Amino acid sequence: MKPYTTRLDRFISQNSDCSMADTRLLLAQRRIVLDGIVADSVQQAVTKFTRVELDGVCLQSEQPVYLALNKPAGVLSATKDTKHPTILDLVQHPRKDELHIAGRLDFNTTGLVLLTNDGAWSRRISSPQTKLPKTYEVSVSEPLSGEYVAAFQSGIYFAYEGITTLPARLEILSAYRARLSLVEGKYHQVKRMFGAFQNKVLALHRVSVGPVCLGDLEPGAARPVGASELAEISRQVFGT
Repeated sequence: MKPYTTRLDRFISQNSDCSMADTRLLLAQRRIVLDGIVADSVQQAVTKFTRVELDGVCLQSEQPVYLALNKPAGVLSATKDTKHPTILDLVQHPRKDELHIAGRLDFNTTGLVLLTNDGAWSRRISSPQTKLPKTYEVSVSEPLSGEYVAAFQSGIYFAYEGITTLPARLEILSAYRARLSLVEGKYHQVKRMFGAFQNKVLALHRVSVGPVCLGDLEPGAARPVGASELAEISRQVFGT
């Protein structure tokens, strides 16, 4: 999704009878309010979610949507498909057609998926540079051991790309189950990491992305991402 950001004076000229040059006078007269705060510069950034008021009249008030969904197996991480049910088919929201997926899961992988209409937000939390941790519960075909824990912490070498994965935290829950936290999202990464031990992943379930946890959300159900979760993501990802 292409980001939308423009200067305040340009926004005013495009959305009112005032020109870009008029904006300085409007600012001096304290007639423009952005997100409840009187504007003070023609260069202030206006995004698609900035509430803009001129003389008490709202020129823009679109709100972002952030949803957490528990993806069942056999559902495609896409907004539309002619052959398979998609994540968006599960969503009941009046603005569902605006939403896109922030971090996909494989067809048979289950668990937490984030959806939003905020392209800048989804790009940042999905970026490898952000290093927002994702936590999975994994079931495998062969017994686990401390050797796995050490190897995952050191990084697993992927010969095809000639790279080594960043350190990942593996907690063994039982002989065949573990909880894995990593900060990357390379192609089939979890399966390939266990594949380095010739150990097949039988089930993969994402339980959290950063501070957003799946909790007891039923398969196929969605909920709004809470204010405290959004604030923590903003702190971790945007530094605000």
